[in-house]
Amino acid sequence: MTKALPTTPAPRHSTEVWSAERATAEKRHVAAQSMIAAAIMTLLKLAAGLLSGSLGVLSDAAHSGLDLAGAALTFFSVQVSDKPADEDHTYGHGKIENFSALSEACLMAVSCAWIIYEALDRIVHHEVVVHHSVWPVLVLLTSVCVDFWRSRQLRAVAERTGSPALATDAFHFASDIWVTLAVLAGLAATWSGEHFGIGWLRYADPSAAVLVSVLILRMTLRLGHEAVSALMDEVPAETQQNLVREVSRLPGVLAVEQARVRRAGAGYFADLTLALPRRSTFEHTGGLVKEATDAVHRILPGADVVIHTVPRESRAESIFDRIRTVASRHNVSVHELSVQSLQGRLRVEQHMELNENLSLLEAHDFVSMMEAEILIAVPEIDSVITHIESEPATIEQPEEVIEADRKIQLALRNAALVFPEIVDVHQITVGRTGEHIYLSCHCTLPDALTMQRVHVVITALEDRFKLICPEVQRVTIHPEPVTDNRR
Repeated sequence: MTKALPTTPAPRHSTEVWSAERATAEKRHVAAQSMIAAAIMTLLKLAAGLLSGSLGVLSDAAHSGLDLAGAALTFFSVQVSDKPADEDHTYGHGKIENFSALSEACLMAVSCAWIIYEALDRIVHHEVVVHHSVWPVLVLLTSVCVDFWRSRQLRAVAERTGSPALATDAFHFASDIWVTLAVLAGLAATWSGEHFGIGWLRYADPSAAVLVSVLILRMTLRLGHEAVSALMDEVPAETQQNLVREVSRLPGVLAVEQARVRRAGAGYFADLTLALPRRSTFEHTGGLVKEATDAVHRILPGADVVIHTVPRESRAESIFDRIRTVASRHNVSVHELSVQSLQGRLRVEQHMELNENLSLLEAHDFVSMMEAEILIAVPEIDSVITHIESEPATIEQPEEVIEADRKIQLALRNAALVFPEIVDVHQITVGRTGEHIYLSCHCTLPDALTMQRVHVVITALEDRFKLICPEVQRVTIHPEPVTDNRR
């Protein structure tokens, strides 16, 4: 006669997409039906109990009355729980369903105490005659059929919507079946005692009432514990462990430093803090946050997820990574970065781009601060030398674009002939901005050439070209593989 109390069901995946409006409407509809069914059965059981004088039937009527109160609370809670968050309830109104379950448990506890007291009083002090008729039996059998029907309906909707209030109601109606059968057994035993002259069976009816009350009280304690756990934001440790394990598997996540989960009605809220490599860009971090959110939804479908990210040093960081991390922290870029070992001492050379509108003093002070910070972040380095470059802060407006300046183009092509790796140079563009001349071009190189060698060849081509045409202030060379150039 005992039955395990169900935990709050999580919404099931289904080919049918349940919109929030449709789920709310269905929850309200089934809650209203449950309230009407509980009201009818309470009145019928009360009438049958008063006519028969059976305490077992009256206790079952009291149980149904509490089911009616619980159904009313459930109906009210589902009216409120799906309301969107507002200024006063930033996490929504979902916990009203858990509060409804706790209130129902308190009502059941009071009822149990009264029924047990009355039953013991009848057993010890005086005997009450039970008037046997077919009507209480018919009422109780009808109750079994109604309870079976309502429990199936409520359970189905609870599984689709994840409502703890409906799940509790479904369990109540299912448990009522066993309670009613116990009352029927008590009536049958009492009738048998009178019919066959077995005196001790006269205690069957109040004993059945005590048994029913004990079962209700046991169920009430478990319901109350579950409701309090939800109100105290308690979730199974296994749920949190599965969530952390799923997110930790994502490439790029160094660790899950904190994971907090809370439940409100049918919904879950997850708050995670992820440790990511400190050189991650905003775009990369945004992608990881989306992947982590999807991972949480695989464990808790439909959860409201908030993810914080913190930069952390990874074990695989090199000296170059740590230097670039310092630069990224100050929102500046470095290039031409090299580390040289001179007599066992490491020296760093780097090019740093700063706003072209800074004065030399301001730029020098900033670079000095950066160099000091690099020496602290990378203690194995002994010295840092920085070449300061200007980072354009304005958009250039060219006065004239010269596409066929044969002299400059010919000089570039002649300079390229010196390097056997260069297949050709093309898309040469020469332009002027004020007194400045700039040149850009595409340079075709073998597919298998390493980027280190590519950089050496392009830098040498630029230097050789500037010796031939010193009037060109800026040269931009775009390398591309032979395969791409043939497409």
